[in-house]
Amino acid sequence: MKLNCVVVDDSTIQRITIAKLVNEHPDLTLVGDFSNASETRNCILHKNVDLLFLDIEMPVQSGFDLLDGLKTRPQIIFVSSKSDYALKAFDYAAVDYLHKPVTKDRFSKAVQKAFEMHQLKKDGPEEEGEFIFVKSNLKNFKIFISKIKWVEAFGDYIKINTDEETHLVLSTMKSFEGELPADRFLRVHKSYIINIDKVDRFNSKFAEIGNTKIPLSRNKKEDLAVALNRPQ
Repeated sequence: MKLNCVVVDDSTIQRITIAKLVNEHPDLTLVGDFSNASETRNCILHKNVDLLFLDIEMPVQSGFDLLDGLKTRPQIIFVSSKSDYALKAFDYAAVDYLHKPVTKDRFSKAVQKAFEMHQLKKDGPEEEGEFIFVKSNLKNFKIFISKIKWVEAFGDYIKINTDEETHLVLSTMKSFEGELPADRFLRVHKSYIINIDKVDRFNSKFAEIGNTKIPLSRNKKEDLAVALNRPQ
């Protein structure tokens, strides 16, 4: 099995360098290399892309802007000449963060991480359905999407509430929202995202999941009613 890869960098030399490393790796297949976010987004929408080698500072739209515009994201390995963005990269559940110039050995280690993550997702129990990995307390945790009840803002973190436990993750609400299936999760408040399947009842002010009342923004009752396919 090989991972389908896309390389994104506005520098032609850097793009060629990473593309060469991809082509030389036995577990990778290069399906495209692009200098901007627009062409990359179009490729991801029309091709099966498993792994993205992504530069951050690009004209018009940055690498982060590209990811913010994607409903479903491939695995991401950031490639940058600066370390300033390393912390923010964790908001996007990056597999790794490579500093330019990239050595073959460091590249191979990053690819190994991506390959192992891909295998874990592929081999996950079918009865549990889709899942994601999050980093909490310096550890990676597998969370099945069907078990997430709601997500709430918690300062610079988010708190993910599941059927069994909670996880505090360094991320923004906007970034994590992009990791979730849009047909099953709804942002009902600036500080809350809920799993539609977990809602027991709702009114004009709250959605209730078990004994927890989650506030609804003024214009979200109608959106929730439509999502639940219930009359208001």
